[in-house]
Amino acid sequence: MQYSVGVDLGSTAIKVAFVKNNIFAWYKAVPTAPGQEALASRVIEEGMQELKISAGDIFGIAATGYGKNLISSADKIIDEVSANALGIYLLSGSTARVIINIGGQDIKIIKLDDNGKLAEFKMNDKCAAGTGRFFEMAARILDTSIYEFAALSEQAASAAAINSTCVVFAESEIVSLLAKGTPKEAIIKGLHESIARRIAGMMGTENVEEVYLDGGSANNTALAEAIEEELFTDVNVLEHPQFTVAFGAACSLRE
Repeated sequence: MQYSVGVDLGSTAIKVAFVKNNIFAWYKAVPTAPGQEALASRVIEEGMQELKISAGDIFGIAATGYGKNLISSADKIIDEVSANALGIYLLSGSTARVIINIGGQDIKIIKLDDNGKLAEFKMNDKCAAGTGRFFEMAARILDTSIYEFAALSEQAASAAAINSTCVVFAESEIVSLLAKGTPKEAIIKGLHESIARRIAGMMGTENVEEVYLDGGSANNTALAEAIEEELFTDVNVLEHPQFTVAFGAACSLRE
């Protein structure tokens, strides 16, 4: 069985996944930068070297994400919502019904029917609050690595109130809270709760089950817990949540 390759050209990272028999064989992410096609090609070459395979061992390449049309060598172009839906549906063992995807610049809510087909789709407005860029902004102001957010949030005695849904105003709130001496642990916990409320508002009042969180921010366990508390339901995070869209793109080649 040959390998299928999925390339997800996102706003903050380019993700490449090699898939064989609907199982991850190799994956890697690099920061998005000018010359995306060359960057993606280099990652694909690296994957081939790591797997010790040649171009003849690749069934095809599927591109998705914001920069999907930049890959001239792609055998298939697929929109990121469809790739996300297929990837999570397959990786969840066909149980997923709702996907919360937190990308670099947007939040997507994807609802699936019992056959894994797209039933409903919502995206946040143009503001980047709650996205990967939002976390990067907060990390810069707090002078703290994003990778420390989960542990610090769990240390907070209480959450600071952060009410703005606009990234610019939220930035001002964070600066103001720091000036008042608010512990950054409380600020981070407040950020998680603010994002969870935003997501719950997008989801609506309808009961939801079999919810999956993906995107790079899904690695933040404290954020996943905040969303669980806001939705009153379990939120599942699969292994390699940053690569589920690339995985779905690769699997779409055989659909």
